[in-house]
Amino acid sequence: MHELGITQNIVAIVAEHAKGAKVQRVLLEIGKLSAIMPDAIRFCFDICTQGTVLEGATLEILEIPGLGRCRQCSAEIYLDKPFGICNCGSGQLDLITGEELKIKEIEIEELCV
Repeated sequence: MHELGITQNIVAIVAEHAKGAKVQRVLLEIGKLSAIMPDAIRFCFDICTQGTVLEGATLEILEIPGLGRCRQCSAEIYLDKPFGICNCGSGQLDLITGEELKIKEIEIEELCV
């Protein structure tokens, strides 16, 4: 399960950017064609955040659909797999979206003194 290593990296990156502040929420974008299972990331997130500034943080995941552009007719088509066939019959597609893995937002706790 490569999601464990991915989640450990996400936690490390967010913790570094939080600079010791308590993290309340993390928003990820995961492409449907990325071969990353959002449910596995959710499961690993609770384990990987224990004892860190992310412990107890809410994890939100936006799944980005696969979208390709046909090299022959320039049509854009939605993809469930990293390959497909355009309505024009061409199988030559360039992926536009669907392979993402981004930390989109981090919400930290602000302390008022």
